[in-house]
Amino acid sequence: MRDRPQIKTALPKRRYQIGDHTATLLGEIESDDERHYRFILALVPMGEQEPVLYVTSEQAPAERRAQGAYDLRVISASLTDVLDTGERWQHLDPFAEQAVDLAQQVLGLRNQQVVKLM
Repeated sequence: MRDRPQIKTALPKRRYQIGDHTATLLGEIESDDERHYRFILALVPMGEQEPVLYVTSEQAPAERRAQGAYDLRVISASLTDVLDTGERWQHLDPFAEQAVDLAQQVLGLRNQQVVKLM
């Protein structure tokens, strides 16, 4: 998966069960890539080790900062897209709600119950 976040350290802020996937929302992230992440939601299928999908809140590049300070990005094997830019993606609750919704859409888990574990 290209554009996968190169996470060195991060603290789990929330965990969810979405169907047969576990989702972990990370904060206080240090990474080895050029992006400055505020939050990352990583989804891992049961029995697997590696995430199949990431939703990130990351500092927007200078040319988009007039729209907001943070990009909302989806990263999977088939796509890497910035879906929105705005100030709200720097806050945990709005990011968490949107990230879980996007994960359900992208992975076809709309009919699966979301259970907050942490």
